[in-house]
Amino acid sequence: MAEAVAVVLFAGVVIYAVFGGADYGCGLWDLTAGDLERGGKIRAQIDRSLGPVWEANHVWLIFVLVFLWTGFPRGFAIIMTSLAVPFGLVGLGVIFRGGAFVFRKSAPTVEQARLHGAVFAVSSVLTPFFLGTIAGAIADGRVTGDGDPFRAWTGPLSLVGGVLAVLTCSFLAATLLAADADKAGDPELAAAFGRRALPTGVAAGAVALGAALTIERYAPTLAGGLHGRAAPLVVVSALGGVLALVDLRAGRWARARVGAAGAVAAVVIGWGVAQYPYLLVDVATIEDLAGARATLAGLLLVSALAALIVVPSLVWLYTLVERPSWNVPVTDGSGARPSWGERRRRAR
Repeated sequence: MAEAVAVVLFAGVVIYAVFGGADYGCGLWDLTAGDLERGGKIRAQIDRSLGPVWEANHVWLIFVLVFLWTGFPRGFAIIMTSLAVPFGLVGLGVIFRGGAFVFRKSAPTVEQARLHGAVFAVSSVLTPFFLGTIAGAIADGRVTGDGDPFRAWTGPLSLVGGVLAVLTCSFLAATLLAADADKAGDPELAAAFGRRALPTGVAAGAVALGAALTIERYAPTLAGGLHGRAAPLVVVSALGGVLALVDLRAGRWARARVGAAGAVAAVVIGWGVAQYPYLLVDVATIEDLAGARATLAGLLLVSALAALIVVPSLVWLYTLVERPSWNVPVTDGSGARPSWGERRRRAR
């Protein structure tokens, strides 16, 4: 039963890596879009793509934390003791990022919109970096609950994981934005996002190779799993990334996002499979840290009900967003929301 709960928990991690990762990655392209004239269309597309889904994307982070806390309370205590600093920074990043994204839309002046845009963009880059350091700390066995607030998440694998998380999120976001822009009937903007996605994907692949070398040196337990039962998933991830790059090169934006999302999902699943049966690598297994059996049964029941009630709602939300009618510009180049009269004029 503990393993079943762990599977549900890790499914939330995978979904958050894909959907939340694409959400975070938009921040880098917002940050580097340029001034009002050069970056207006890029920021407008980011607003259109994120607007209806960004809150739904981050529900999965709450899901993961609640399941971890309830199903594996001792593991939660060890993780939060060792990783209080990066988790605190992630929390601040999520708050500042979400607030700035909302306030930018209603900013009364271009200057205020720019300030909120800068906060949104910087938070979007720093938050996945710290999430990557958390993943790296768990993967290399540094999360022991020894009370040191910095040792666990400042190791080589954590730092490489942070950089890889930022690049992966940026690659995924640029690919999805290219597909959205193409669907909205703007091939020029789609090509602009594609030009950003291609080198970012290559850079992410190079850092992933560096991460593999770091794992070999500093995380032998994880390396053994990657060489064994998780090896097929590593291959799938590599193939997905290569196919995404080929499709980006050819301008097949919709196909490219399938390969990009598949590559991210496969590598995260591979991480979980490689470290099984450990919840905390080299520290404690899933069974060691599991909560009461009655609690685990309750979690499985709740997750089944959520699958019946919540998942269809999310599928419907993403289905609505996929419709071409959604892609109507709602902001000007600054990111500030136009007046109500201007929005009505544009809608006509």
